[in-house]
Amino acid sequence: MHRDLGFWGLTAIGFSNIVGSGWLFAALYAAQTAGPAALLSWIGAGLLCALVALVMIELGASRPEGGGTVRWPLQASGRLVGTLVGWSVLLSVGGTAAEISAIMQYAAHYLPGIYDGGTLTAGGLALAAGLSVLLTALNWFAVRLFARLNNLISIFKIAVPLVTVIALFASGWHSGRLTDHGGFAPYGYAACLTALAGGGIVYSVNGFQAPLDFSGETRNPRRSIPAAVLAGIGLAVLMYLALQLAFLFTVPDDLLGGGWHGVSFESPFGQLALILNLHWLSGLLYADAVLSPGGSAYVGVAINARHTYALAKNGTIPRFFMAVNERFGVPRRALAVNLAVIVVFLLPFGGWQEIVSVMGDMYLLIYAASAVAVAVFRAEPGGTAGWVPGLRWIAPVSFVVASEFVYWSGWHDLRLALPLVLGGLLLFAVMRRTGEPGVPGVPGGRTGGAGQAGPGPTGAGRWRPLVAELRTGAWLVVYLAALTVLSWLGTFKGSGRLPAPYDSLTVAAVALAVFFWAVRAGVAHRTAARAGRSSGPE
Repeated sequence: MHRDLGFWGLTAIGFSNIVGSGWLFAALYAAQTAGPAALLSWIGAGLLCALVALVMIELGASRPEGGGTVRWPLQASGRLVGTLVGWSVLLSVGGTAAEISAIMQYAAHYLPGIYDGGTLTAGGLALAAGLSVLLTALNWFAVRLFARLNNLISIFKIAVPLVTVIALFASGWHSGRLTDHGGFAPYGYAACLTALAGGGIVYSVNGFQAPLDFSGETRNPRRSIPAAVLAGIGLAVLMYLALQLAFLFTVPDDLLGGGWHGVSFESPFGQLALILNLHWLSGLLYADAVLSPGGSAYVGVAINARHTYALAKNGTIPRFFMAVNERFGVPRRALAVNLAVIVVFLLPFGGWQEIVSVMGDMYLLIYAASAVAVAVFRAEPGGTAGWVPGLRWIAPVSFVVASEFVYWSGWHDLRLALPLVLGGLLLFAVMRRTGEPGVPGVPGGRTGGAGQAGPGPTGAGRWRPLVAELRTGAWLVVYLAALTVLSWLGTFKGSGRLPAPYDSLTVAAVALAVFFWAVRAGVAHRTAARAGRSSGPE
Protein backbone atom coordinates (compact mmCIF):
# COMPACT_ATOMS: atom_id res chain seq x y z
CA MET A 1 0.00 0.00 0.00
CA HIS A 2 1.12 3.57 -0.74
CA ARG A 3 1.80 5.91 2.17
CA ASP A 4 0.06 8.99 0.75
CA LEU A 5 -2.18 10.17 3.61
CA GLY A 6 -1.40 13.06 5.94
CA PHE A 7 -3.15 14.80 8.83
CA TRP A 8 -5.90 16.59 6.90
CA GLY A 9 -6.81 13.57 4.79
CA LEU A 10 -7.04 11.36 7.88
CA THR A 11 -9.05 13.96 9.81
CA ALA A 12 -11.54 14.24 6.95
CA ILE A 13 -11.85 10.44 6.83
CA GLY A 14 -12.63 10.32 10.56
CA PHE A 15 -15.05 13.24 10.45
CA SER A 16 -16.87 11.96 7.37
CA ASN A 17 -17.26 8.52 8.94
CA ILE A 18 -18.68 10.03 12.15
CA VAL A 19 -21.16 12.44 10.57
CA GLY A 20 -23.87 10.75 8.53
CA SER A 21 -27.51 11.73 8.34
CA GLY A 22 -27.86 11.30 12.10
CA TRP A 23 -27.09 14.96 12.75
CA LEU A 24 -30.52 15.82 11.34
CA PHE A 25 -32.24 13.91 14.19
CA ALA A 26 -29.86 13.67 17.16
CA ALA A 27 -30.59 17.16 18.54
CA LEU A 28 -34.34 16.38 18.73
CA TYR A 29 -33.93 12.99 20.42
CA ALA A 30 -31.38 14.37 22.90
CA ALA A 31 -33.64 17.32 23.80
CA GLN A 32 -36.66 15.04 24.25
CA THR A 33 -34.67 12.86 26.63
CA ALA A 34 -32.71 15.38 28.72
CA GLY A 35 -33.87 18.88 27.78
CA PRO A 36 -31.10 21.54 27.72
CA ALA A 37 -28.92 19.23 29.84
CA ALA A 38 -28.37 17.26 26.61
CA LEU A 39 -25.44 19.66 26.10
CA LEU A 40 -23.66 17.82 28.93
CA SER A 41 -24.41 14.51 27.22
CA TRP A 42 -22.64 15.65 24.04
CA ILE A 43 -19.58 16.67 26.03
CA GLY A 44 -19.67 13.37 27.92
CA ALA A 45 -19.95 11.37 24.68
CA GLY A 46 -16.94 13.21 23.29
CA LEU A 47 -14.88 12.43 26.39
CA LEU A 48 -15.92 8.75 26.44
CA CYS A 49 -15.12 8.31 22.74
CA ALA A 50 -11.79 10.10 23.21
CA LEU A 51 -10.96 7.69 26.02
CA VAL A 52 -11.63 4.69 23.78
CA ALA A 53 -9.78 6.45 20.96
CA LEU A 54 -6.61 6.73 23.07
CA VAL A 55 -6.32 2.94 23.05
CA MET A 56 -6.79 2.85 19.28
CA ILE A 57 -4.28 5.67 18.85
CA GLU A 58 -1.61 3.79 20.79
CA LEU A 59 -2.13 0.73 18.63
CA GLY A 60 -2.13 2.73 15.40
CA ALA A 61 1.05 4.56 16.33
CA SER A 62 2.78 1.39 17.57
CA ARG A 63 1.67 -1.03 14.86
CA PRO A 64 0.55 0.88 11.72
CA GLU A 65 -1.07 -1.55 9.31
CA GLY A 66 -3.86 -1.57 6.73
CA GLY A 67 -7.01 -2.85 8.47
CA GLY A 68 -5.13 -2.79 11.78
CA THR A 69 -8.31 -2.90 13.86
CA VAL A 70 -8.87 -6.42 12.49
CA ARG A 71 -5.25 -7.52 12.85
CA TRP A 72 -4.55 -6.49 16.46
CA PRO A 73 -7.11 -8.81 18.18
CA LEU A 74 -5.68 -11.82 16.31
CA GLN A 75 -2.11 -10.93 17.23
CA ALA A 76 -2.95 -10.40 20.91
CA SER A 77 -5.54 -13.10 21.60
CA GLY A 78 -5.16 -15.85 19.04
CA ARG A 79 -7.29 -17.33 16.28
CA LEU A 80 -10.56 -17.87 18.15
CA VAL A 81 -10.80 -14.19 19.06
CA GLY A 82 -9.42 -13.14 15.67
CA THR A 83 -12.03 -15.24 13.86
CA LEU A 84 -14.99 -13.98 15.94
CA VAL A 85 -13.92 -10.36 15.61
CA GLY A 86 -13.25 -10.86 11.90
CA TRP A 87 -16.68 -12.45 11.45
CA SER A 88 -18.34 -9.50 13.19
CA VAL A 89 -16.46 -7.14 10.88
CA LEU A 90 -17.65 -9.10 7.84
CA LEU A 91 -21.22 -8.78 9.13
CA SER A 92 -20.76 -5.06 9.74
CA VAL A 93 -20.50 -4.56 5.97
CA GLY A 94 -24.28 -4.52 6.37
CA GLY A 95 -23.81 -1.12 8.01
CA THR A 96 -22.65 0.30 4.68
CA ALA A 97 -25.58 -1.37 2.94
CA ALA A 98 -27.87 0.25 5.50
CA GLU A 99 -26.33 3.69 4.74
CA ILE A 100 -27.00 3.17 1.03
CA SER A 101 -30.55 2.07 1.84
CA ALA A 102 -30.95 5.26 3.93
CA ILE A 103 -29.81 7.34 0.95
CA MET A 104 -32.58 5.72 -1.10
CA GLN A 105 -35.13 6.57 1.59
CA TYR A 106 -34.14 10.25 1.53
CA ALA A 107 -33.92 10.24 -2.27
CA ALA A 108 -37.53 8.98 -2.33
CA HIS A 109 -38.47 12.59 -1.48
CA TYR A 110 -37.49 13.39 -5.08
CA LEU A 111 -38.04 9.93 -6.66
CA PRO A 112 -41.21 8.48 -5.06
CA GLY A 113 -41.12 5.22 -7.04
CA ILE A 114 -37.94 3.77 -5.51
CA TYR A 115 -39.52 2.70 -2.19
CA ASP A 116 -42.73 0.75 -1.59
CA GLY A 117 -43.92 -0.51 1.79
CA GLY A 118 -40.57 0.17 3.44
CA THR A 119 -38.54 -1.88 0.93
CA LEU A 120 -36.71 -1.03 -2.27
CA THR A 121 -38.62 -1.52 -5.49
CA ALA A 122 -36.91 -3.09 -8.51
CA GLY A 123 -36.03 0.39 -9.72
CA GLY A 124 -34.83 1.39 -6.26
CA LEU A 125 -32.68 -1.73 -6.01
CA ALA A 126 -31.14 -0.99 -9.40
CA LEU A 127 -30.42 2.58 -8.31
CA ALA A 128 -28.92 1.42 -4.99
CA ALA A 129 -26.76 -1.16 -6.80
CA GLY A 130 -25.63 1.53 -9.23
CA LEU A 131 -24.68 3.80 -6.33
CA SER A 132 -22.73 0.92 -4.74
CA VAL A 133 -20.85 0.42 -8.01
CA LEU A 134 -20.12 4.17 -8.19
CA LEU A 135 -18.78 4.29 -4.61
CA THR A 136 -16.61 1.24 -5.37
CA ALA A 137 -15.35 2.81 -8.60
CA LEU A 138 -14.40 6.01 -6.76
CA ASN A 139 -12.31 3.86 -4.41
CA TRP A 140 -10.73 1.91 -7.28
CA PHE A 141 -7.75 4.20 -7.77
CA ALA A 142 -5.04 5.65 -5.53
CA VAL A 143 -5.88 6.45 -1.92
CA ARG A 144 -4.72 10.01 -2.59
CA LEU A 145 -7.65 10.48 -5.02
CA PHE A 146 -10.03 8.94 -2.46
CA ALA A 147 -8.76 11.40 0.18
CA ARG A 148 -9.19 14.42 -2.10
CA LEU A 149 -12.77 13.52 -3.00
CA ASN A 150 -13.57 12.85 0.65
CA ASN A 151 -12.06 16.24 1.62
CA LEU A 152 -14.57 17.94 -0.71
CA ILE A 153 -17.46 15.93 0.76
CA SER A 154 -16.31 16.76 4.29
CA ILE A 155 -16.26 20.49 3.48
CA PHE A 156 -19.91 20.24 2.40
CA LYS A 157 -20.78 18.18 5.49
CA ILE A 158 -19.31 20.92 7.68
CA ALA A 159 -20.77 23.81 5.67
CA VAL A 160 -24.42 22.70 5.72
CA PRO A 161 -24.71 22.27 9.52
CA LEU A 162 -22.82 25.57 9.97
CA VAL A 163 -25.21 27.37 7.60
CA THR A 164 -28.13 25.73 9.45
CA VAL A 165 -26.94 27.02 12.82
CA ILE A 166 -26.33 30.56 11.51
CA ALA A 167 -29.66 30.70 9.65
CA LEU A 168 -31.69 29.47 12.64
CA PHE A 169 -30.12 31.94 15.04
CA ALA A 170 -30.43 34.77 12.51
CA SER A 171 -34.17 34.08 12.16
CA GLY A 172 -34.66 34.91 15.83
CA TRP A 173 -34.16 33.02 19.05
CA HIS A 174 -35.81 32.76 22.44
CA SER A 175 -33.80 33.87 25.45
CA GLY A 176 -33.93 31.91 28.68
CA ARG A 177 -34.29 28.56 26.94
CA LEU A 178 -31.62 26.96 29.12
CA THR A 179 -33.64 27.67 32.27
CA ASP A 180 -37.31 27.88 31.15
CA HIS A 181 -39.70 24.92 30.69
CA GLY A 182 -38.55 22.98 33.72
CA GLY A 183 -35.02 24.33 34.08
CA PHE A 184 -31.68 23.23 32.68
CA ALA A 185 -32.26 19.57 33.65
CA PRO A 186 -36.06 19.17 33.64
CA TYR A 187 -35.85 15.38 33.86
CA GLY A 188 -32.92 15.21 36.26
CA TYR A 189 -29.22 14.84 35.53
CA ALA A 190 -29.61 11.06 35.29
CA ALA A 191 -31.40 11.72 31.99
CA CYS A 192 -28.04 12.88 30.61
CA LEU A 193 -26.81 9.28 30.87
CA THR A 194 -30.01 8.00 29.27
CA ALA A 195 -29.53 10.44 26.39
CA LEU A 196 -26.06 9.02 25.72
CA ALA A 197 -27.70 5.83 24.48
CA GLY A 198 -31.45 6.35 24.20
CA GLY A 199 -30.98 9.79 22.65
CA GLY A 200 -28.59 8.41 20.05
CA ILE A 201 -25.71 10.61 21.18
CA VAL A 202 -23.07 7.87 21.49
CA TYR A 203 -23.89 6.53 18.06
CA SER A 204 -23.76 9.99 16.54
CA VAL A 205 -20.13 10.33 17.68
CA ASN A 206 -19.20 6.73 16.86
CA GLY A 207 -17.01 6.07 13.81
CA PHE A 208 -13.89 7.91 14.99
CA GLN A 209 -11.72 4.81 14.48
CA ALA A 210 -11.70 5.18 10.67
CA PRO A 211 -8.20 6.74 10.39
CA LEU A 212 -6.75 3.70 12.19
CA ASP A 213 -7.67 1.43 9.30
CA PHE A 214 -5.60 3.64 7.00
CA SER A 215 -2.54 3.65 9.28
CA GLY A 216 -0.67 1.48 6.77
CA GLU A 217 -1.20 4.22 4.15
CA THR A 218 -0.08 7.15 6.31
CA ARG A 219 3.17 9.04 5.76
CA ASN A 220 3.93 9.56 9.44
CA PRO A 221 1.49 7.46 11.51
CA ARG A 222 3.02 8.26 14.92
CA ARG A 223 2.45 11.97 14.36
CA SER A 224 -0.62 12.11 12.11
CA ILE A 225 -2.93 9.40 13.48
CA PRO A 226 -3.26 10.61 17.11
CA ALA A 227 -3.93 14.18 16.02
CA ALA A 228 -6.35 13.15 13.25
CA VAL A 229 -8.46 10.83 15.43
CA LEU A 230 -8.82 13.38 18.23
CA ALA A 231 -9.41 16.24 15.78
CA GLY A 232 -12.20 14.26 14.08
CA ILE A 233 -13.91 13.68 17.43
CA GLY A 234 -13.42 17.32 18.46
CA LEU A 235 -14.84 18.75 15.22
CA ALA A 236 -17.86 16.43 15.36
CA VAL A 237 -18.65 17.25 19.01
CA LEU A 238 -18.34 21.00 18.38
CA MET A 239 -20.70 20.70 15.42
CA TYR A 240 -23.24 18.69 17.44
CA LEU A 241 -23.07 21.18 20.33
CA ALA A 242 -23.76 24.07 17.94
CA LEU A 243 -26.70 22.22 16.38
CA GLN A 244 -28.09 21.35 19.82
CA LEU A 245 -27.92 24.99 20.91
CA ALA A 246 -29.61 26.12 17.69
CA PHE A 247 -32.41 23.60 18.22
CA LEU A 248 -32.92 24.52 21.88
CA PHE A 249 -33.08 28.25 21.24
CA THR A 250 -35.24 28.32 18.09
CA VAL A 251 -38.07 25.81 18.73
CA PRO A 252 -41.25 27.94 18.93
CA ASP A 253 -42.78 28.41 22.40
CA ASP A 254 -46.16 27.02 21.33
CA LEU A 255 -44.54 23.60 20.77
CA LEU A 256 -43.22 23.45 24.33
CA GLY A 257 -46.53 23.32 26.18
CA GLY A 258 -45.82 19.72 27.19
CA GLY A 259 -42.14 20.39 27.89
CA TRP A 260 -39.24 19.04 25.87
CA HIS A 261 -40.78 15.54 25.97
CA GLY A 262 -43.62 16.86 23.85
CA VAL A 263 -41.55 18.29 21.00
CA SER A 264 -41.96 16.08 17.97
CA PHE A 265 -40.80 16.41 14.36
CA GLU A 266 -40.43 13.85 11.60
CA SER A 267 -37.58 15.87 10.08
CA PRO A 268 -36.48 18.19 12.92
CA PHE A 269 -34.31 20.82 11.23
CA GLY A 270 -36.18 20.62 7.92
CA GLN A 271 -39.57 21.24 9.54
CA LEU A 272 -38.12 23.85 11.88
CA ALA A 273 -36.78 25.70 8.83
CA LEU A 274 -40.24 25.64 7.23
CA ILE A 275 -41.88 26.94 10.43
CA LEU A 276 -39.39 29.82 10.41
CA ASN A 277 -40.07 30.47 6.68
CA LEU A 278 -36.58 29.36 5.68
CA HIS A 279 -37.71 27.35 2.65
CA TRP A 280 -34.31 27.54 0.98
CA LEU A 281 -32.73 25.97 4.08
CA SER A 282 -35.26 23.14 4.09
CA GLY A 283 -34.33 22.29 0.50
CA LEU A 284 -30.64 22.37 1.37
CA LEU A 285 -31.23 20.04 4.32
CA TYR A 286 -33.05 17.49 2.17
CA ALA A 287 -30.12 17.54 -0.28
CA ASP A 288 -27.68 17.04 2.59
CA ALA A 289 -29.79 14.16 3.89
CA VAL A 290 -28.77 12.37 0.71
CA LEU A 291 -25.13 13.51 0.62
CA SER A 292 -24.22 12.99 4.30
CA PRO A 293 -24.94 9.24 4.40
CA GLY A 294 -23.39 9.10 0.92
CA GLY A 295 -20.14 10.47 2.34
CA SER A 296 -20.26 7.97 5.20
CA ALA A 297 -20.94 5.12 2.75
CA TYR A 298 -18.02 6.31 0.58
CA VAL A 299 -15.65 6.05 3.55
CA GLY A 300 -17.36 2.81 4.63
CA VAL A 301 -16.58 1.16 1.29
CA ALA A 302 -12.91 2.11 1.69
CA ILE A 303 -12.76 0.86 5.30
CA ASN A 304 -14.49 -2.41 4.40
CA ALA A 305 -11.86 -3.04 1.73
CA ARG A 306 -9.06 -2.59 4.29
CA HIS A 307 -10.89 -4.95 6.65
CA THR A 308 -11.27 -7.60 3.96
CA TYR A 309 -7.58 -7.22 3.09
CA ALA A 310 -6.68 -7.67 6.78
CA LEU A 311 -9.00 -10.67 7.15
CA ALA A 312 -7.28 -12.31 4.17
CA LYS A 313 -3.94 -11.55 5.83
CA ASN A 314 -5.28 -13.21 8.99
CA GLY A 315 -6.35 -16.27 7.00
CA THR A 316 -10.00 -15.84 7.99
CA ILE A 317 -10.91 -15.64 4.30
CA PRO A 318 -8.87 -16.85 1.28
CA ARG A 319 -5.60 -14.97 0.82
CA PHE A 320 -6.62 -14.37 -2.80
CA PHE A 321 -8.35 -11.21 -1.48
CA MET A 322 -5.12 -9.90 0.03
CA ALA A 323 -3.77 -8.81 -3.38
CA VAL A 324 -2.99 -5.09 -3.72
CA ASN A 325 -2.77 -3.31 -7.07
CA GLU A 326 0.88 -2.41 -7.52
CA ARG A 327 0.27 0.82 -9.41
CA PHE A 328 -2.36 2.37 -7.16
CA GLY A 329 -1.75 0.55 -3.87
CA VAL A 330 -5.45 -0.36 -3.52
CA PRO A 331 -6.84 -3.84 -2.52
CA ARG A 332 -9.10 -4.13 -5.57
CA ARG A 333 -10.15 -7.75 -5.02
CA ALA A 334 -11.33 -6.81 -1.54
CA LEU A 335 -13.32 -3.91 -3.01
CA ALA A 336 -14.94 -6.24 -5.54
CA VAL A 337 -16.04 -8.87 -3.01
CA ASN A 338 -17.41 -6.19 -0.69
CA LEU A 339 -19.44 -4.76 -3.57
CA ALA A 340 -21.03 -8.18 -4.05
CA VAL A 341 -21.79 -8.48 -0.32
CA ILE A 342 -23.35 -5.00 -0.20
CA VAL A 343 -25.63 -5.77 -3.15
CA VAL A 344 -26.75 -9.04 -1.51
CA PHE A 345 -27.50 -7.16 1.73
CA LEU A 346 -29.65 -4.71 -0.24
CA LEU A 347 -31.93 -7.47 -1.58
CA PRO A 348 -35.42 -7.17 -0.04
CA PHE A 349 -35.61 -10.58 1.67
CA GLY A 350 -38.21 -10.89 4.43
CA GLY A 351 -36.77 -9.53 7.69
CA TRP A 352 -33.34 -9.16 6.11
CA GLN A 353 -33.25 -5.36 6.33
CA GLU A 354 -33.85 -5.52 10.09
CA ILE A 355 -30.85 -7.82 10.52
CA VAL A 356 -28.66 -5.75 8.22
CA SER A 357 -29.48 -2.53 10.08
CA VAL A 358 -28.06 -3.83 13.38
CA MET A 359 -24.86 -5.25 11.95
CA GLY A 360 -23.14 -1.87 11.99
CA ASP A 361 -23.33 -1.98 15.79
CA MET A 362 -21.10 -5.03 15.87
CA TYR A 363 -18.09 -2.96 14.93
CA LEU A 364 -18.24 -1.78 18.55
CA LEU A 365 -16.67 -5.13 19.51
CA ILE A 366 -13.47 -3.87 17.88
CA TYR A 367 -13.17 -1.28 20.65
CA ALA A 368 -13.30 -3.92 23.39
CA ALA A 369 -10.89 -6.27 21.60
CA SER A 370 -8.47 -3.39 21.00
CA ALA A 371 -8.43 -2.48 24.70
CA VAL A 372 -7.37 -6.05 25.49
CA ALA A 373 -4.77 -5.99 22.70
CA VAL A 374 -3.05 -2.81 23.90
CA ALA A 375 -2.82 -4.18 27.47
CA VAL A 376 -1.35 -7.46 26.16
CA PHE A 377 1.21 -5.68 23.97
CA ARG A 378 2.07 -3.30 26.79
CA ALA A 379 3.24 -6.27 28.91
CA GLU A 380 6.05 -6.92 26.42
CA PRO A 381 9.30 -4.92 26.25
CA GLY A 382 8.85 -2.41 23.44
CA GLY A 383 5.39 -3.78 22.71
CA THR A 384 3.81 -0.32 22.47
CA ALA A 385 5.11 3.07 21.39
CA GLY A 386 4.38 4.76 24.73
CA TRP A 387 2.60 7.63 22.96
CA VAL A 388 -0.36 7.55 25.38
CA PRO A 389 0.50 7.87 29.08
CA GLY A 390 -1.63 6.09 31.68
CA LEU A 391 -2.48 3.02 29.59
CA ARG A 392 -2.49 0.92 32.77
CA TRP A 393 -5.85 2.44 33.75
CA ILE A 394 -7.03 3.74 30.36
CA ALA A 395 -7.19 0.24 28.83
CA PRO A 396 -9.58 -1.34 31.41
CA VAL A 397 -11.76 1.79 31.55
CA SER A 398 -11.87 1.81 27.74
CA PHE A 399 -12.99 -1.84 27.78
CA VAL A 400 -15.80 -0.98 30.20
CA VAL A 401 -16.88 2.01 28.09
CA ALA A 402 -16.87 -0.13 24.93
CA SER A 403 -18.97 -2.75 26.72
CA GLU A 404 -21.48 -0.10 27.75
CA PHE A 405 -21.66 1.14 24.15
CA VAL A 406 -22.60 -2.37 23.03
CA TYR A 407 -25.08 -2.82 25.90
CA TRP A 408 -26.73 0.57 25.33
CA SER A 409 -27.57 -0.35 21.74
CA GLY A 410 -30.49 -2.25 23.31
CA TRP A 411 -32.00 -5.71 23.42
CA HIS A 412 -33.95 -5.14 20.21
CA ASP A 413 -30.65 -4.97 18.28
CA LEU A 414 -28.48 -7.27 20.38
CA ARG A 415 -30.94 -10.18 20.35
CA LEU A 416 -30.17 -10.44 16.63
CA ALA A 417 -26.59 -9.26 16.44
CA LEU A 418 -24.81 -11.09 19.27
CA PRO A 419 -26.06 -14.59 18.37
CA LEU A 420 -25.00 -13.92 14.76
CA VAL A 421 -21.50 -12.99 15.96
CA LEU A 422 -21.36 -16.19 18.00
CA GLY A 423 -22.15 -17.94 14.72
CA GLY A 424 -18.51 -17.21 13.91
CA LEU A 425 -17.71 -20.27 16.04
CA LEU A 426 -18.88 -22.38 13.09
CA LEU A 427 -16.41 -20.56 10.84
CA PHE A 428 -13.67 -21.19 13.37
CA ALA A 429 -14.53 -24.91 13.47
CA VAL A 430 -14.54 -25.17 9.66
CA MET A 431 -11.20 -23.37 9.41
CA ARG A 432 -9.65 -25.72 11.94
CA ARG A 433 -10.98 -28.77 10.14
CA THR A 434 -9.99 -27.80 6.60
CA GLY A 435 -6.93 -25.61 7.17
CA GLU A 436 -7.01 -22.32 5.29
CA PRO A 437 -4.75 -22.55 2.20
CA GLY A 438 -1.96 -20.04 2.27
CA VAL A 439 -1.79 -19.70 6.05
CA PRO A 440 1.79 -20.37 7.19
CA GLY A 441 2.08 -23.33 9.49
CA VAL A 442 -1.20 -24.95 8.44
CA PRO A 443 -0.82 -28.44 6.95
CA GLY A 444 -0.97 -28.08 3.18
CA GLY A 445 -0.58 -24.30 3.34
CA ARG A 446 2.11 -22.27 1.66
CA THR A 447 4.88 -20.85 3.79
CA GLY A 448 6.59 -18.60 1.31
CA GLY A 449 5.77 -15.91 -1.13
CA ALA A 450 5.86 -12.17 -1.19
CA GLY A 451 3.49 -10.38 1.11
CA GLN A 452 2.71 -13.42 3.25
CA ALA A 453 3.12 -12.90 6.93
CA GLY A 454 5.06 -15.64 8.68
CA PRO A 455 4.10 -17.02 12.04
CA GLY A 456 5.95 -14.21 13.81
CA PRO A 457 6.18 -13.79 17.54
CA THR A 458 2.44 -14.07 18.01
CA GLY A 459 2.14 -17.53 16.60
CA ALA A 460 -0.87 -16.19 14.68
CA GLY A 461 0.07 -18.15 11.60
CA ARG A 462 -0.10 -21.60 13.25
CA TRP A 463 -3.05 -23.69 14.36
CA ARG A 464 -2.56 -24.54 18.03
CA PRO A 465 -4.25 -27.41 19.89
CA LEU A 466 -7.95 -26.73 20.47
CA VAL A 467 -7.57 -26.71 24.27
CA ALA A 468 -4.85 -24.04 24.04
CA GLU A 469 -6.97 -21.94 21.66
CA LEU A 470 -9.98 -22.15 23.97
CA ARG A 471 -7.82 -21.23 26.96
CA THR A 472 -6.72 -18.07 25.12
CA GLY A 473 -9.99 -17.00 23.49
CA ALA A 474 -12.87 -18.38 25.58
CA TRP A 475 -13.21 -14.99 27.29
CA LEU A 476 -14.80 -13.49 24.18
CA VAL A 477 -17.44 -16.24 23.95
CA VAL A 478 -18.32 -15.79 27.65
CA TYR A 479 -18.30 -12.00 27.22
CA LEU A 480 -20.75 -12.11 24.28
CA ALA A 481 -23.04 -14.54 26.07
CA ALA A 482 -23.01 -12.39 29.23
CA LEU A 483 -23.86 -9.23 27.26
CA THR A 484 -26.75 -11.05 25.61
CA VAL A 485 -28.20 -12.16 28.96
CA LEU A 486 -27.66 -8.75 30.61
CA SER A 487 -29.26 -7.00 27.65
CA TRP A 488 -32.36 -9.19 28.04
CA LEU A 489 -32.48 -8.50 31.78
CA GLY A 490 -31.76 -4.76 31.53
CA THR A 491 -33.71 -1.60 30.86
CA PHE A 492 -32.51 -0.78 27.35
CA LYS A 493 -35.50 -2.30 25.53
CA GLY A 494 -35.03 -5.44 27.65
CA SER A 495 -37.34 -7.04 30.20
CA GLY A 496 -36.43 -4.56 32.95
CA ARG A 497 -35.80 -7.31 35.49
CA LEU A 498 -32.47 -5.62 36.28
CA PRO A 499 -33.42 -1.96 36.90
CA ALA A 500 -31.35 1.12 36.08
CA PRO A 501 -28.69 2.09 37.02
CA TYR A 502 -27.83 -1.38 38.35
CA ASP A 503 -27.95 -2.87 34.87
CA SER A 504 -25.16 -0.60 33.58
CA LEU A 505 -23.19 -1.09 36.81
CA THR A 506 -23.47 -4.86 36.43
CA VAL A 507 -22.23 -4.61 32.83
CA ALA A 508 -19.24 -2.59 34.09
CA ALA A 509 -18.40 -5.16 36.80
CA VAL A 510 -18.66 -8.10 34.39
CA ALA A 511 -16.60 -6.21 31.80
CA LEU A 512 -13.78 -5.52 34.28
CA ALA A 513 -13.61 -9.17 35.29
CA VAL A 514 -13.54 -10.31 31.66
CA PHE A 515 -10.89 -7.72 30.77
CA PHE A 516 -8.35 -8.97 33.31
CA TRP A 517 -9.11 -12.57 32.32
CA ALA A 518 -8.55 -11.70 28.65
CA VAL A 519 -5.27 -9.87 29.31
CA ARG A 520 -3.85 -12.75 31.37
CA ALA A 521 -4.81 -15.21 28.64
CA GLY A 522 -3.30 -13.02 25.92
CA VAL A 523 -0.02 -12.48 27.77
CA ALA A 524 0.29 -16.24 28.37
CA HIS A 525 -0.43 -16.90 24.69
CA ARG A 526 2.24 -14.49 23.46
CA THR A 527 4.77 -15.70 26.02
CA ALA A 528 4.24 -19.31 24.93
CA ALA A 529 4.54 -18.31 21.26
CA ARG A 530 7.87 -16.55 21.85
CA ALA A 531 9.16 -19.53 23.84
CA GLY A 532 8.14 -21.85 21.01
CA ARG A 533 10.04 -19.78 18.46
CA SER A 534 13.18 -19.57 20.57
CA SER A 535 13.23 -23.34 21.01
CA GLY A 536 13.51 -23.86 17.27
CA PRO A 537 11.27 -25.43 14.60
CA GLU A 538 8.31 -27.46 15.74
